[in-house]
Amino acid sequence: MEQTLVLIKPDGIQRGLTGEIIKRLENRGLKLVAAKFLLVNESLAKKHYAVHEGKPFYAGLIKYITSSPLMAMVWEGPQAVAAVRQTMGATRPTEAAPGSIRHDYALEVGRNLTHASDSVENAKIEISIWFKPEEIVSWERATDAWIQGQN
Repeated sequence: MEQTLVLIKPDGIQRGLTGEIIKRLENRGLKLVAAKFLLVNESLAKKHYAVHEGKPFYAGLIKYITSSPLMAMVWEGPQAVAAVRQTMGATRPTEAAPGSIRHDYALEVGRNLTHASDSVENAKIEISIWFKPEEIVSWERATDAWIQGQN
């Protein structure tokens, strides 16, 4: 089963959208298998955003992600990476599909509420940055057969 990392970034926390974002992912049929609420230190921020080091927006990104708590989560399901990214919407909120989280709740790319892994490979790397293996809970949900079942 595919897993992906989701961060509800500081603007999502400050705006009180944590419950709404979790609700949409659960309603989609994805299963939460790990979560933690934390204030990110600079070391963790730099590790997560290492791919952007040297870019003009890098320093601001580190300052922003460490400015307030965030919620880090691992979600699981068939095609979880694609399903989460579709639910979140395009990185630029004004390009996000109607009904997506970013379309419905964001205006600026610098305040787009969430981070979601962009590939299965990156999801594995990102999950390992934010979670120890023992922090991810494997569990059976009573509704899984009704969400993921095959005829």
